[in-house]
Amino acid sequence: MILGRIQVPPNVRKGEPFEVRILVQHPMETGYRRDLNGQAIPLHIVDKLVCRVGGAEVFSAELGSGIAANPYMAFYAMADASGEVEVEWRDNRGETGRVSAKFSVA
Repeated sequence: MILGRIQVPPNVRKGEPFEVRILVQHPMETGYRRDLNGQAIPLHIVDKLVCRVGGAEVFSAELGSGIAANPYMAFYAMADASGEVEVEWRDNRGETGRVSAKFSVA
């Protein structure tokens, strides 16, 4: 399981956008580098990330080898009711990760 962190404001206003920040701990190896013996280091990247608010998908991304290690993303979402922000991702080797955070709508 791949580790990650999420940051969401604990209280948001109904119908107003709020910022979601995500950090995924992953080496994001491009497949172009070589080790000390000259052997190619295999490609190892997060290739899919999805964010849901209250079960509805609000953001998704398909990542490639041009993304730095430990990818950080920030985007805005809106909610009409209190709930949970869930973020899931998968890498090209089939490993997955998930983080979530609860928030209240005022």
